[in-house]
Amino acid sequence: MTILRTAASGLALLLAAACTAPTPPRTQASTAGATACAPPQGPWEPETATTIDVIEQAYFCILGNYYSGATLDARSLLTAGFVALTQEINRNGRDVPEATMPALTGDRKADWTAFETAYRKITDQVPDLRDKLAVVTLEAIVAALGDNHARWTHDVKRPPDYYDGDGYGLGFQANVNGPQVDGNPGVALAPLFVTTVLGGAAKATGLRPGDIIESINGTPPFFDGEATPAIAALYPDYPEARPVELRLLRQATGRRWTVTLKPGPYERDLAALQVVRSKLLDDVAYVRLTGFAPDSANRVLKAISRLRIGRTLAGVVLDLRGNGGGSPVEATRLLSAFVHGKITAYQCAAGGRCSTARTDDTVELLELPLVVLTDRSCASACEHVSAAVKDLRIGRLVGTRTAGVISGPAQSYLLGNNTLLGFPARHHLGPNREVIDQVGVPPDHYVPLTPQDAATGRDPALAKALTLLHK
Repeated sequence: MTILRTAASGLALLLAAACTAPTPPRTQASTAGATACAPPQGPWEPETATTIDVIEQAYFCILGNYYSGATLDARSLLTAGFVALTQEINRNGRDVPEATMPALTGDRKADWTAFETAYRKITDQVPDLRDKLAVVTLEAIVAALGDNHARWTHDVKRPPDYYDGDGYGLGFQANVNGPQVDGNPGVALAPLFVTTVLGGAAKATGLRPGDIIESINGTPPFFDGEATPAIAALYPDYPEARPVELRLLRQATGRRWTVTLKPGPYERDLAALQVVRSKLLDDVAYVRLTGFAPDSANRVLKAISRLRIGRTLAGVVLDLRGNGGGSPVEATRLLSAFVHGKITAYQCAAGGRCSTARTDDTVELLELPLVVLTDRSCASACEHVSAAVKDLRIGRLVGTRTAGVISGPAQSYLLGNNTLLGFPARHHLGPNREVIDQVGVPPDHYVPLTPQDAATGRDPALAKALTLLHK
């Protein structure tokens, strides 16, 4: 499960593939003339135009396969789509007299027929906008689910000189990043500041960790304590990326200045590309895991085994800060090295029927104390692990509350224009059957990173973890 906003790198694609459910849920039969949706198979074909037939296919795919599709009021989807349709016409100065919402009765098939009739009548009068209107309509229908693991993926391109391993964007990370911006922006806390400079435009213009971002394209990142949509501009998606103007403050010197950063590809440090990084901190094995990619659990366990050779370890620090998620199978396997015979999560249908994720007791127990570092960018499968560590008393959590972006493992479906529609067939609950989505997992020890910490290279959460393991 992942909701990472990142460049289209090999790692990102790997995590996206890992987020799908291990086995596909039921696939609907053809309904109301729509072509049935199914998980993608075979070679990838180029995307073709989005049409009303594709929208119909997506509509019935959601109703037949989504977590609450059987009980969902489909009128909410059609209303959202029609609102987006009329707003887009208005933005183009091309309003149509017949663009009025048809009466909907709650009969899914009849409502679709009414919607399609109105849609075709409208778009026939503005044929030059037809493609754009189809896109915004389908985007709005998916967004109406209000699910942080529901997404329509289309128009994915790369810059001409882009290659796997490069990063793409402004060249830095901030304390408010991908999972929060995409899935749960309400959890973001001021101030907004640079945590890591990766390269590209940020490095060229002299940004440093700890620099506070006071405005983005003239808009403050927070208003009355709440995050504004301006923050999303820090994580641009190609090809819509535009230059971003930042107003910055460097607290150590009091300097205020403005820079304009142009998004683009940049060469990433090789260490930053590693999913698993490890080192020995005196007698503690420190392992950073940036995503639950295939085989990542085994790689973590091998790293700990290597660090254990010839010495007695006081424990393990598992650093999951910035981990946007990935495979729930890998999450369960990693937990299984610390506890056996336990349920690590529940995956539940709308009617309350749940399946269980149980530990894989073939994994050898490490028998070592554990501290897990978390932050507001720990999302999805990362929260699966965090909740299990806390509920099952496997170890202690240090840092800040997790992202609260864990509605459920997403399954992808191929639409007729070779785009992907993804959403969960079941919703995630923690080992105590608690809701984590939109809530997050609170740490046992709250240790936030400050701009001063970032500027001086201090890591108070790691320092606290080492103290706990040596008590």
